[in-house]
This record gives sequence, structure tokens and C-alpha cells, in this order.
Amino acid sequence: MSDLAGQVALVTGAASGIGRAVAARLQDGGMDVLSVDLLPDPDGPGVPFEADLTSPEANAAAVTTALERFGRLDVVVPNAGIQHVSPIESFAQERWDTIIAVLLTSPFVLAREAWPALRESGAGRFIAIASVHGLVASPYKAAYVSAKHGLMGLVKTLTLEGAPDGITANAVCPGYVRTPLVEKQIAAQAEAHGLPEERVLEDVILAPHVAKKLIEPQQVAEVVAFLAGPHGAPFTGAPITMDYGWTSR
Repeated sequence: MSDLAGQVALVTGAASGIGRAVAARLQDGGMDVLSVDLLPDPDGPGVPFEADLTSPEANAAAVTTALERFGRLDVVVPNAGIQHVSPIESFAQERWDTIIAVLLTSPFVLAREAWPALRESGAGRFIAIASVHGLVASPYKAAYVSAKHGLMGLVKTLTLEGAPDGITANAVCPGYVRTPLVEKQIAAQAEAHGLPEERVLEDVILAPHVAKKLIEPQQVAEVVAFLAGPHGAPFTGAPITMDYGWTSR
């Protein structure tokens, strides 16, 4: 029997990319999964739940739904992502507000609402999909970088609060992953950097990677599954960096 069998996970941004891969991996490991997204995929892994994660009420409703449907909640994976590439002088306020809401406020609300269930689990896991941008910065991504740095602070705080109850909190910090979120950046990156689109992947996206490769969503999902299992217990308060050497510079 899998080490994950019988547990329940809530995964946000689960309709595509990293979130879909994580939801599928945890389900394959025997978990029941509530797959939360703005536009959930009814044919995707887990039980789909529609939520606008800019709304605190929607985040709370996702936790309530997981508990009502499955009777428990052991693992919370805040993964939902959004990006906007723009120089600071033209960075729209509404873009800032939306990114902070999805990338930082949503994980905070999920943690707050899920905390009693994670405590009751006895081995609760809060596994945020952060980013290497929680550790370093890139130009033209003021909101994203700020939110991910804030998420690192949230994870460290949850680590201290959760330890007495066996709850761990970690932040998986990948470099660039082969996802729709990355693919959608290409045109904006080309404009911001004054490059043709065909040069963006090599000259911008993969430039900080020592090994010039994109990370695959399944690779991130395997790390999450490890952290969710019993062998992941010693990992807490940590940035789990998988960045093809980016932060070694």
C-alpha cells in the first residue's frame, strides 16, 4: 500500500501545468484530491472544484468542501499561479493586486482555514509551490517576485506554529517549468527585453539555468509526493530548490 493512501489533499491551480501533475501524482499514490481551479477540468485528476482564488471566501469554501466530501484534510498544496511582465513604471495596479491575491493571500487563507484539520491529521503538510523567484529576483516581475518572497515568509511562520502539532510547511522552488504560464510569458518578455520571440527561451527564460533545460511538471510533482509522505517529515521551513543551478550563481 502506498504511504499516501487514505489521505486527502487540496491542490489549487490543478487544471493544468504543475497543479495538474501534482493532483495526478497524489491521486495515483492513493490520496483523495480536491482539484481547485478557476476553470476546473472535469476530466482531470481528483474532484474538480471551481473557485476564484482572489476571493478569501472562495478559498475558505474550498477547504470546507474538501472536509465535507472526504471527512479530513492532510495536505494543502497552494499552487495556483498568475504572471504579468512589465517595467515598474507601467505596472498596472490591478495586476499587482490580482497577483498578490492569488500567490500570497490565497495560501494564507488556505492555511488559516485548513489549520484545524492539519492539526487533527497528526502529520499535516502545507506544501506551497513557490518559485526560485522566492529566493532571487528578475526584472519586470515586481508583483510575482514580491509575492513569492512573501510566500517564503509565510512558510517559515507556519513551520514555527505547526511544529508542536506535527504540521510541516515547505516551499518547492522550481526554476522555469514547462507550463502554459511560462509559454504565455514569451511575447511579453520579448517586448520587455526588446528581443524577437524566438530568442526569448534561450536568452531570457533559460539564461539563469546552468543546465539549459526546462523542468517538467512531473518532476515537481514527485518532489511534492515525497514531501507529503512519511519520509518528508524532516523537511520543514525549507525552500526545496530545483532550479538547474540558477541559485548557485
